[in-house]
Amino acid sequence: MLRIEPRVQGVTAELITLYSQLQPSTLGHLTDFGFLRGIQPLFRPIRMLGNAVTVRIPHLDSTAIRHALQQVMPGDVIVVDMSGDDFRACWGEFRTYVAMKKEVAGVVISGCATDVKVIRELNFPVFATGTSALTTRSLDMEGEVNTPISVCGVTVQPGDLIIGDDDGVFAVHPDYAQILGEQALAKQQQEELNRQKYEYDLIKPYPTLKI
Repeated sequence: MLRIEPRVQGVTAELITLYSQLQPSTLGHLTDFGFLRGIQPLFRPIRMLGNAVTVRIPHLDSTAIRHALQQVMPGDVIVVDMSGDDFRACWGEFRTYVAMKKEVAGVVISGCATDVKVIRELNFPVFATGTSALTTRSLDMEGEVNTPISVCGVTVQPGDLIIGDDDGVFAVHPDYAQILGEQALAKQQQEELNRQKYEYDLIKPYPTLKI
């Protein structure tokens, strides 16, 4: 059975403005919660930020992704729970074309993607646990859209804030995103001061080792 729930807009414009200044690695200094372990960028450099539209598919049947693509709005991130399937790819070239036309911000898959060369050339942000030439099918059997899902041990809710770059992906619930983002921004600003100090120190000649 297909369960298609309404899209959830959990991420505000203010949160997008705040998190557009942040790196996931800064969040990783402040919290373990929400980091999607094992999810890697399909290529680098890469950057993604947006509102989660969640999808759960039962291994072989990826029909629900088609329904999600009908719902998405500009700036959404499609997050796919493949129910533990590590071998099949549920995302490739032609779904990327549809997502780009709808101005989707990116895709996160707890499984594989395919058509890597084309997606890299299109520069469309895709994060996954791997790649595969074996793909899913559209069978109209079962799946869910905009329900709570599990990605690499993290519960992702529809409307969560999703942020990813070269280092990985975090999912942040909107209720906690403001305070976490403000703490992360303060940390980054302090890091910039430290960086400037190190850059100043590195202008000095590096000491020669005396033997």
